Amino acid sequence: MNSQRSWIVCCFFNFLIASVMGLLMRFLYLFPLKSINYAYLLHAHSHVAMLGWAYLMIYVLVVYFFIPKSKSEKPIYNQLFWITEFSVIGMMISFPIQGYALFSIVFSTLHILLSYIFCWLIWRDCSTRKVDEKMLLLTAILFMVFSTFGVWSLGPIISILGKQSSFYQIAIQFFLHFQFNGWFLFAVLALFLAQFKNKIVISKFKTFWILLILATFFTVAFPVSWYVKSSVLKVINTFGVLFQLLSFVYFYKMLKLQINEFKTNLDSTAKWVYGLAVCSLFLKIGIQLLLIFPAFAEVSHQIRNLVIGFIHLTTLGIITGFLLGILIQNKLLPSESIWFKIGIKFFFLGYVLTEIVLFLQGLFFYKKLGLLFGYYESVFLVSVFIVIGLMLMITSIMGKKKSSIDTEFDTYLL
Repeated sequence: MNSQRSWIVCCFFNFLIASVMGLLMRFLYLFPLKSINYAYLLHAHSHVAMLGWAYLMIYVLVVYFFIPKSKSEKPIYNQLFWITEFSVIGMMISFPIQGYALFSIVFSTLHILLSYIFCWLIWRDCSTRKVDEKMLLLTAILFMVFSTFGVWSLGPIISILGKQSSFYQIAIQFFLHFQFNGWFLFAVLALFLAQFKNKIVISKFKTFWILLILATFFTVAFPVSWYVKSSVLKVINTFGVLFQLLSFVYFYKMLKLQINEFKTNLDSTAKWVYGLAVCSLFLKIGIQLLLIFPAFAEVSHQIRNLVIGFIHLTTLGIITGFLLGILIQNKLLPSESIWFKIGIKFFFLGYVLTEIVLFLQGLFFYKKLGLLFGYYESVFLVSVFIVIGLMLMITSIMGKKKSSIDTEFDTYLL
């Protein structure tokens, strides 16, 4: 089962490259380089982070938890992973050079088509005794496919209305919203529920599930309201945010009886990684509640620092937090290694400090207080922690016995 170990290593290298690109973007604010196009680099950073790290790591864990060994060992899963990685490398190279152009569009389109194959395989081969996690996973897959409608609509929109059209921006926001709040979030929650061995109260789960689906559809009204001024959209978003809050109240009630037992089986690293992921999740919900108020909603998308901070809250705090927690809990990462422990602390220290600096600067702009003293230097330096943390984690993963990760996969799948 050497393939699974190489999958994990590959995902972390993608994550490191995306982080180095992010660091370089912050370096460009201090020392502009005419040879590097910032916008092109931004496209590369976001695509590699989303599709090379989050998507592929979810791929790895979904195969691990939901596909029986007899099926996961078929060549199709390994071949599909590496062809998908090929498309990521294509985006990694083409986006910094040309931005959205022929080759980057070809590789992006290839990734979408490959994701459809992955969805079909999971729908066909998924096997679990627990209804709750299966429902969440299949919902995640449907959201993933649904999100791509936004991408496919870009061509007709450009040809008919042009790139300056509001519909062009709405199509992009549609894709991003249902990727992050649909596909990624539902998949991560399915994987998280797979860590709870006892059955949950199905009535509470169904209430949580329905509320979260409604919230996901209703809250797309918020990014749409940036381009279409309508009081109806604000009302729809308000209901969506309230549904989201209620859904996670039921999520807690659903797991309340198992939480203590769940925590006792975690090592200290897994505990605080999960804790940080949960805190990030509720901070995200809290921010969305604030955005119900018009004064905050109007400036939320206009202040770039707040937008970046919110995106990183979702990607680094929630999605990455839960993924790392699951990996550590299942001994798929060398959490006993001193270098890994230092690396993951560096990574999350960088994440937390970056969020503080970004949101503080956003607050300063909101209050019209101008630029924080040493802002660009600070955000660059704290971002270095993220890159160093990932480098240390990769070093410890590479140093772990080759057979140990594979043994964990074999043990689970048997």
